[in-house]
Amino acid sequence: MNVRSQDSASRGGLNFQGGSNAHRTSNIVADSALQELRPIGRERLIVVEDDPVIRTMLVGYFSENNFDVVGAGTCAECRQALRARTDLVFLDLQLPDGDGFELAREIQATSNAGIIFVTRRDTDVDRILGLEIAGDHYVTKPINLRELLARARSVLRRRSIDRKAARNHNSIAFGDWIIDLTRRELLGSDGKPVALTRAEFDLLAALVGADGRPLSRDYLIEVVSNRQAEVDIRTVDALVARLRRKLVGSGTPVIATVTGVGYKLALSERL
Repeated sequence: MNVRSQDSASRGGLNFQGGSNAHRTSNIVADSALQELRPIGRERLIVVEDDPVIRTMLVGYFSENNFDVVGAGTCAECRQALRARTDLVFLDLQLPDGDGFELAREIQATSNAGIIFVTRRDTDVDRILGLEIAGDHYVTKPINLRELLARARSVLRRRSIDRKAARNHNSIAFGDWIIDLTRRELLGSDGKPVALTRAEFDLLAALVGADGRPLSRDYLIEVVSNRQAEVDIRTVDALVARLRRKLVGSGTPVIATVTGVGYKLALSERL
């Protein structure tokens, strides 16, 4: 399915004509007002496209696929639509009042929205520039709607994962446990805290933070040392033994010995 095969389609009674900027702006204002009524959880998209037929088609198609969609025919209309929370922007490069690349820089500077370029410009220079500036994808016309939908969902899914990781950057999951570096807590699979001494927690946090890379005993001595206690290799070995006794449940060893080096975390998966 592409733009050429869909140009004559009428979707939801939307009929954009190549009228004045004032007419286009009135449509954006109406769309922005409806934003207040959209169901919670629907991602909001902006289609920035000066061709009214293509714009109508994309607005209709993504609306039918459960997105909240706003159409914009100019850079000015896009800026106005961006006043409301936006998750993804489909961006043409050739717009009547500006360049799509420059608009992409503005979007990147003022919004967390993803950007997919949708354009007839198919040179390698344009494609590389678009991806280097801000684009998550660069799609050339004619458009395959199902492919564009898949790309949009991919971008939104990845950004959702990135936002979750940013919110939980101080919590790390490994095996059956979650270590909270801010609260200095270790939680088991039942959500209950596991009692750890300061030295045990510091050593475990270092191993988890290494993402499976082995840490030498000398490095771990520095991690757990303090002014009140003498720490040596035997201390590190004793702490590891105590942690191994406490970190049971999955049946898989959590802390592995690396001969001639030290220790590493055998299970390491970040949230």
